[in-house]
Amino acid sequence: MKGMKFLSVVALLAAVAASMPLFAKSAQDRRDEKMGEIPVCSKKIGTVAVVEPDTNWWQQAGLGSPEALIKVFVRKSNCFTLVDRGKGMQAIQGERALAAGGDLRGGSNVGQGQIKAADYVIVPDLISSNNNAGGHHFGALAGGLMGHHAVGAAVAGINTKKKTADVVLTVTDVRSSEEVATVEGHAKKTDIGWGGRGSRATWSGFGSAGASGYSDTEIGQVITLAYLQAYTDLVTQLGGLPDDASAASAQQAVTMTKPGRMYATPDTNGQVIKALEPGTMLYPTGEKRDVLWEVTDELGTKGWVSSLLFQLAR
Repeated sequence: MKGMKFLSVVALLAAVAASMPLFAKSAQDRRDEKMGEIPVCSKKIGTVAVVEPDTNWWQQAGLGSPEALIKVFVRKSNCFTLVDRGKGMQAIQGERALAAGGDLRGGSNVGQGQIKAADYVIVPDLISSNNNAGGHHFGALAGGLMGHHAVGAAVAGINTKKKTADVVLTVTDVRSSEEVATVEGHAKKTDIGWGGRGSRATWSGFGSAGASGYSDTEIGQVITLAYLQAYTDLVTQLGGLPDDASAASAQQAVTMTKPGRMYATPDTNGQVIKALEPGTMLYPTGEKRDVLWEVTDELGTKGWVSSLLFQLAR
């Protein structure tokens, strides 16, 4: 009888477990599922550079720069071509300085005109971060980096009763300086299902990419999910941008290097609209006929000018 009762209890527990598969998922499983939601694109939207915001709030939380975090999203999503405008660029400039000084070997093929231009710049920032559910100050959770008053002065909007993060991603067109998107993201502790002080996520690639603290701290994971939400919405918004951002933007201004004339038609034997002096700034419309370009001057006068007489404005 005892054996039968034992088997009945085991069967009952097994039935309960089978009826609750969704609730049996670990906190780590839930976090990994969230990271699996990074959008993947079939084609590139454009070329981006990710740069740090002016305020270094992440240091107070014991985290790495959010620049590194967004770069992880960009690489995993395949939605953009990523160019480095941080420490990697500094090293590149050093190599180019060596090349300019004649110190590199012959055939190194390092010089001007090789760096890929960014179409857009992404700036990740923090609207507010509420870091402490137990009433302790921000610095204590971040490893005792600093006291409550210092953190409160540096990071506005901290609520010590919740762990939530509100972030923003701003995208700027490098040619026009237009802000083409500003997307906010929000996340809270319950979104990650943190299972206790000993829990740790295993989001691969974060630490090695310089995004330290975002996978193994509560507030780091909350901020990560907030940025993930913002990045997902950002990709959706930018999906309507032109395939070739360079071609779609206004032409770069040019400056007359020699005296010349502006013609009414793409014909140097036609009507002359006005004479042009060296140094005159002109704005190409994109229309071309052989060496003649259609331009407008700073007064709005439109006509045709020989491209042999001007150069790109510096």
